[in-house]
Amino acid sequence: MSNWPQVVLNLEPGYGGCFGCGSQNPIGLKLKFQRDISGSRAEFTATEHYQGWPGYLHGGIAGLLLDEVMSNAAAAGGVPCVTAKYETRLKKLIPINQPLTISARITRRTRKVIECVSEITLRDGTVAAEGSATHFIVSGATRQATGE
Repeated sequence: MSNWPQVVLNLEPGYGGCFGCGSQNPIGLKLKFQRDISGSRAEFTATEHYQGWPGYLHGGIAGLLLDEVMSNAAAAGGVPCVTAKYETRLKKLIPINQPLTISARITRRTRKVIECVSEITLRDGTVAAEGSATHFIVSGATRQATGE
């Protein structure tokens, strides 16, 4: 990870262009996160626009949801970071048009990386997907709060 180029993460106040959480992205998911000492979570109900097989969430969108909630948890302390690696494990088909809970927590933090785990839970409590990620802390960068 030492070969990363200089990364600028300074965002304009009110930046809303993120596909996952941006309120101003017309095709984005517009996730709204709640944070607490254990991590980050959001609710999401996928529509037909996000399906793969008829009636079920596309696996790539499931991976995006897991990555997004882990990125949110990693950045919760105002530490500028980018996803360096993430892994997704789909445990069962995820139906569309049903509320999902996505959640993440930090499992390890060093001077250079933050590691997280995440899950997508169906409304009956079944864990449908799990993720893990390593986030590279971008030294020398600052991140302004965006309200996203």
